[in-house]
Amino acid sequence: MRNSIVVAGNIVVDYLYPITGYPERGQLTTIENNIGRSTGGSVCNVGIDLKKLMPERSIGGLGLVGNDEGGDFALEVMNREGLDTSLIGKAKGATSFTAVMSDNISHERTFFHCRGGNAEFSEDSFSWDDVDCDLLHIAYILLLDRLDEEDPEYGTKMARLLCHAKERGIKTSIDVVSEAGERFSRLVPPALKYTDYCVINEIEAEHTTGIKLRAEDGSLIFGNIKPALQAMLDLGVGIWAIIHCPEGGFGLDREGNFAKYGQIKNPKDFVKGKVGAGDAFCAGVLAAAVKGESLEYALKLANASATASLAAPGATEAMMTIDECLELADRFGAKELPEM
Repeated sequence: MRNSIVVAGNIVVDYLYPITGYPERGQLTTIENNIGRSTGGSVCNVGIDLKKLMPERSIGGLGLVGNDEGGDFALEVMNREGLDTSLIGKAKGATSFTAVMSDNISHERTFFHCRGGNAEFSEDSFSWDDVDCDLLHIAYILLLDRLDEEDPEYGTKMARLLCHAKERGIKTSIDVVSEAGERFSRLVPPALKYTDYCVINEIEAEHTTGIKLRAEDGSLIFGNIKPALQAMLDLGVGIWAIIHCPEGGFGLDREGNFAKYGQIKNPKDFVKGKVGAGDAFCAGVLAAAVKGESLEYALKLANASATASLAAPGATEAMMTIDECLELADRFGAKELPEM
C-alpha cells in the first residue's frame, strides 16, 4: 500500500497526573484519582491529524515503541484512528513517555520526559524497501538521539536519512523542538540541505537562522520574517520555508513567492486546549503539499487546522476534514497582518 505521507520519529505516551499543588523539594503532594493517558509526539499527532484531514488517503507511521503497555496503547490509538502502523517497530527499551504534573492550584504543568524508544530510532530501525510514500515527514530534530548524532559525510545522521529519502524520489519535511542552546546551529542546518518542506515556529527559526524575530517586549518583528525565511532557503530548504506563530503563518518558496495568513479569529470560549496546535499547523501544510496546492492555500489550511485543534483539550480530538477546516476559516475570518 502506498502512503501519501509517512510520519516518522517521536511516539510518546503522556500520563497526566492532577496534583494538589507542586511540592517543595523533599516534600509530598497528593496525586488525585482522575489520572489521564493520551498519545503524543509527531507520529501520533501529525499522523492522526493528517488522516482526519484526508480520510481518503493512506497515512503511515514510522518509529519505535517498547514491548510494554505504553507501546500497546500507542499502537491501539494509531490503529483505531486509521494509521498504517506496519512500519512501527519494537525498541529494546521502554516506550517513550512523559509524566505531566498538572497543578490544580496554579494551573501550571511540569513535564518529566523519558526518551525511551525514541532515542533508539535510526535508519537501522527500518528497511527503505518498505517505505512506500510520496512524502516523509520526520520530527523532532533535537529529540531523536541516534539521528542527532554526528555523521562525517552529512553532518548528522538525520541529514543522511533525509538524503537517502530524496535519492528514492521521496519529498521530505522536518520539524524541530524548541530548545535554548547551541545545538540548533549544529543539528538543524545539516538537515535543511535535504529538506523540501521546513515548518517551524518563530523561536525555532530564530535559533536556526540567527535572525531575531521577537523584540524585548515580546512583539513579533515582522520586518525580519522574510529574511529569516530566505535564510532557511539559503540553508538548503528545497520547496517551502514556513514559519508559524500565534500571529499567523508565513512562507517563502524557491521562486521567491511570499505568502502570509493571519491568526483566525476564535469566538469566545472556543479554545479548550492548545496541546498539539503546532503539529496541527504542520499537518495542514503537508496535506496541501501532497495535494499539489499553492503556498497561499497551505497557509490558510494550516492556520485553519491549528484553530480546529483548539476546540478540544487533547492534541487531535477536534481535527476535521480539509473542507470543514477551510469552512471554519471562512466563517471565523482571519486577523489582518501588516505589509511586509
